[in-house]
Amino acid sequence: MSMKNRLRILTLLPLCLALCACDMVVLNPSGDVAVQQRDLLVMSTWLMLLIIVPVMALVVLFAWRYRHNNREARYEPDWHHSMRLELVIWSAPLLIIICLGALTWLGTHLLDPYRPLDRLAPGQEVPENAKPLQVNVVALDWKWLFIYPELGIATVNELAVPVNQPVSLRITASSVMNSLYIPDFAGMIYAMPGMETRLHGVLNETGVSEGFSSNYSGAGFSGMRFKVHSLEQGEFDRWLSAAHSGQETLTRDLYLQLAKPSEREPVRYFKSVEPDLYSAILGMCVEPGKMCMHEMMAMPAAPHEHESPPAARVDRSPLRGAGLPNPSSKPGGSLFVDATTPSSSK
Repeated sequence: MSMKNRLRILTLLPLCLALCACDMVVLNPSGDVAVQQRDLLVMSTWLMLLIIVPVMALVVLFAWRYRHNNREARYEPDWHHSMRLELVIWSAPLLIIICLGALTWLGTHLLDPYRPLDRLAPGQEVPENAKPLQVNVVALDWKWLFIYPELGIATVNELAVPVNQPVSLRITASSVMNSLYIPDFAGMIYAMPGMETRLHGVLNETGVSEGFSSNYSGAGFSGMRFKVHSLEQGEFDRWLSAAHSGQETLTRDLYLQLAKPSEREPVRYFKSVEPDLYSAILGMCVEPGKMCMHEMMAMPAAPHEHESPPAARVDRSPLRGAGLPNPSSKPGGSLFVDATTPSSSK
């Protein structure tokens, strides 16, 4: 082997090592919703390959069979139509499109992020007495805030959930549009200021996974990552006790300080949260004296200062004279003309 070939192999070696270190979490998630999304992606890919692979193979076959120096290939310059070939060309893609449409329709409804879960895993339905864990998520610059309204705590850049328990996320943003993505949990969903999106999911295996922002939002975008802990109930209770032992209470003033842009914020715990803080964040009225969005939208519309008064009603009384319009002066100096055709005299 020449020195040049050896250098080429050594150049490709770091790339191979980097690919070996890739985490194929999208194709090997630990949450049931993410698994169903993975299956939908894989099935759609295989269905498309049913057309792509034969077409690519036929391109190579035709190019080889009908090459210039192949004298054995049939030459038919007057050939123009084949019913059998037309049937294959049109029916196969049509069947693939029908199958893809059915999968998309089912996936759109069954995997709707706003739809509460009806199963925890294949063959394991959600128990009737199971209550989803409520978590309010706020995308800040450039960090993530998680508020547990029923548990009375909040965390920064860390999310912990019990294993095999449905989780309901209510998501918003503080300043610019962002996007929450936890590959092990469920699909990507946007976070927008003044608006709320929802996401339901479950984690079926214990462990630590990663969540991050998948929508560019500024200088600190690359550092908007957080750890997701899937814990057994006992471990989750201990984590909850540790969070309650924190020293800070998440008040409105502290939230305003937290919302200021900062990069790679360390994990923080808040032992309690001021009531209705998330509602104020959603209404964009955390600042003292600021009107909330829902209050502003509920206000009646005020008339514009330069809005013209409603036009006076035109006099539609029978006209007199030789069929000419009957001018009538109205209050305010406006002159209105009634162009009603006079009735014919008998």
